[in-house]
Amino acid sequence: MGFLDTLNQAFATIINEFEKSLGGLNAAEILAAALIIILSYVIAVLFKKLVEKPLRRVAPQDIATLTSRLVYYTVLFFGLLSVLALFNISLSGLLVAGGIAGIVIGFASQTVFSNFLSGLFIYFDKPFKIGDAIEIKGESGIVTDINVFSTRIRKWDGVYLRIPNEDIFKSQIKNLIQNKVRRVEYTIGISYQDDPEKARSMIQEHLDNHPLVLAEPLPTVFLSDLGDSALVIQVRFWTLTKYWFQAKTSILEELYKKLTENGITIPFPQQTIWFANTLEHRSLGNKNRDNG
Repeated sequence: MGFLDTLNQAFATIINEFEKSLGGLNAAEILAAALIIILSYVIAVLFKKLVEKPLRRVAPQDIATLTSRLVYYTVLFFGLLSVLALFNISLSGLLVAGGIAGIVIGFASQTVFSNFLSGLFIYFDKPFKIGDAIEIKGESGIVTDINVFSTRIRKWDGVYLRIPNEDIFKSQIKNLIQNKVRRVEYTIGISYQDDPEKARSMIQEHLDNHPLVLAEPLPTVFLSDLGDSALVIQVRFWTLTKYWFQAKTSILEELYKKLTENGITIPFPQQTIWFANTLEHRSLGNKNRDNG
């Protein structure tokens, strides 16, 4: 049985229960029911406005609207239950039918409701806002929209990406611009024939005098490893977040030019291979050729 067939059967059962129970009603009961429905509607509208107006000051418009609607329909639902109780209508059949419909609808709307709750948590937790550069689930870009069910980002290549709020809430989020300053880090290799102290001093001097490099925290330059084909120098400095990409790209090029112009070699990866018993192998090869 498909989803629509199950819903149709459930609603048909509900309608049959109403037809059985409403057959013997008198005018007074009908008037009382009408008054309860009208009163429920008035209270629902009042509660909707009381919730929506203050919520708009602290939450996005779509969240405020959806929350106030949930309050509105909840009040109407309890008003309907009051009418059924007034008429002594048996709820057994309604509960069975409503249970079937509720289960089917619940499974269908589970993801929607989860995304809605995740959207609320994201809003109040505020890991990012519209305009922030973020990285999530291996994707990065600028946040362009945050709504109750999903978040949209514009990737660096201009492609728009929609991510369900449930996935965002369960994932690690990197906000690339929330902090005012960010660190830039390079790993620079120089030849074993060069003086590491000379290279370190040149890099340090360049960073100390660069306008994009912050004086605090202090930039640091140190020999960090003896690599396979190079002496490895670690370079770390801090810059304002808004200049991070500019600093990261331009300063690396400046350091390369400065080092090479002052005789420091930036070697390419290389390996030295030693062949043991080379002469012995060659003599054996010559003997085999003579015997042949």
